[in-house]
Amino acid sequence: MIIGQIKDGIVLDHITAGRGMDIYRILGLGELDCTVAMIKNADSAKKGKKDIIKVGKVIDLDFDVLGYIDPGITVNIIENGKLAKREHLSLPTTVKDIIRCKNPRCITSTEQELRHEFRLVNAERKIYRCIYCESEAPTL
Repeated sequence: MIIGQIKDGIVLDHITAGRGMDIYRILGLGELDCTVAMIKNADSAKKGKKDIIKVGKVIDLDFDVLGYIDPGITVNIIENGKLAKREHLSLPTTVKDIIRCKNPRCITSTEQELRHEFRLVNAERKIYRCIYCESEAPTL
């Protein structure tokens, strides 16, 4: 299968196989008015299999969201058919308003204007805790 080259846009590469649709939904790529190509289970020398998403437009991406969902993603910004910027993502140290605290006694449950903020406490196990009540974040 051949997916054409994009002139201006973004390529999300090295997505863990099977996570591409999660990223597609979370980033709202279905609502864009440009070409979006999703490649599932592509062969990868490093990972065996991977997903790839190509967006035919340069859009503003929240790298913290992408790093939280799948820290191995590579973000390639394409301008005039050439690679303009490459960003290798990792787990962010804090995430804000990406996940919500499930603790009913947390202050974020009663104070609606407070941001839901979680801090990385264990990178190996990908564990985040609420900065207000220390509740463990649910996994995506």
